[in-house]
Amino acid sequence: MSANHVYKKTEVVGSSKTGIEDAIENALAECAKSIRNMEWFEVTETRGHIENGKVGHYQVSLVVGFRIENS
Repeated sequence: MSANHVYKKTEVVGSSKTGIEDAIENALAECAKSIRNMEWFEVTETRGHIENGKVGHYQVSLVVGFRIENS
């Protein structure tokens, strides 16, 4: 197996009512249902939705990197 790999990136947004880390976990769990060989992620944006003056839910934009099979 070669040490040289080729990766592809996709952007997703996860959300959670409980926190930023849960929003990340939710996004990665959903991606794992259809993307193989996920190897890294980068948080590119953090924001939230306000309801009645309080945090309604957190939103986190992620770039997920995955290795192209057989690369």
